[in-house]
Amino acid sequence: MNERMSMPAAQEIAAAACGYLTIDLGAISRNYLKLAEALAPAKAAAVVKADAYGLGARPVTEALYNAGCRDFFVAHFLEVAALKPVLPDDAVLYVLNGLQPGNELACAAAGVVPVLNSLDQLRRWSAAAHGLGKRLPAALQFDTGMSRLGFSPTEQVQLKSELADHELVDIRFIMSHLASADEAESEQNDQQQAEMQRIAHEFPGLPVCFANSNGIFLGQSYHGNMARPGIALYGGNPTASQTNPMETVVGLKIAVIQTRTIPAGTKVGYGATFVAPHEMRLATIAAGYADGLPRSLSDRGAVYFGDQRLPIIGRVSMDSMTVDISSLPVGAVTLGSLVEMIGSHQTLDDLAQAAGTISYEVLTSLGQRYERQYL
Repeated sequence: MNERMSMPAAQEIAAAACGYLTIDLGAISRNYLKLAEALAPAKAAAVVKADAYGLGARPVTEALYNAGCRDFFVAHFLEVAALKPVLPDDAVLYVLNGLQPGNELACAAAGVVPVLNSLDQLRRWSAAAHGLGKRLPAALQFDTGMSRLGFSPTEQVQLKSELADHELVDIRFIMSHLASADEAESEQNDQQQAEMQRIAHEFPGLPVCFANSNGIFLGQSYHGNMARPGIALYGGNPTASQTNPMETVVGLKIAVIQTRTIPAGTKVGYGATFVAPHEMRLATIAAGYADGLPRSLSDRGAVYFGDQRLPIIGRVSMDSMTVDISSLPVGAVTLGSLVEMIGSHQTLDDLAQAAGTISYEVLTSLGQRYERQYL
């Protein structure tokens, strides 16, 4: 008799995970409230693009809405589908990259606000409004010195002359993006602020959305009428060299899948980049670059077991990496033991620094093989 294999129970799936990713929704909410207080009387929006920086757009957005947030930013129109069902009608979704040709009617039907970055996008959105016979909301983004998205200085002149032709486009605000806000002393911050003020003068009466997470901490003159924090909500440090004012959101523990003792002269990992200088005890842990732990941690990063730092030795593999447990008592770490990758001993920013990257990249790279535990 053929029998169909039953699906694994939830506890079996959890036990099979390579590690455990904890996401503190309460901390995200409190971080939002802290930023909102710092911004008042300006409004605080929330950037929830890239699946809320990899932490789960639906639960994160619901938590932020319950904390009082009503304005949410994604990067692509494709991301809207996951969020519309969980957001009440008084919430507003903005699409930072604007719309690809052909998405205008779907965007209008969804009640989403595109951030228009060019005359072409504006004209297409205006045409959609005329075709539907109703006003459609939008935001206008200006390039103030990042050369990435937004109306260029050349386009700004033409925009001003033809804006009256697009009377069915309801412009909610104008915006730009700070390129060097993570460097508080950068002259570019003041240059971009001055350019944003000039643009606001050229387009009077339109509210301004300017500051990102780092920009909020540059001072009130950067706040505009609405700011759009991202990484600060998720516990990343928005103040660079200063103590992180945000609460920790993410914790990550990885399971040990094997331990061994090796003699002096033993090669470890791909390419034999590490050769044991003496007898060592090693643990292989069940996560690698496919799980968002960069290969650049090879021979330079670490994990923690209790208060003990355990160096990563050899190259980080796709699904695993090896750590030196020689400093621990024999038997302290065995099959199934958990080591800390992100936690009280090593913050998200610490891990990013060890990998030679930024917290944004680490968060958005965390894979789906961890057991996710929402607090």
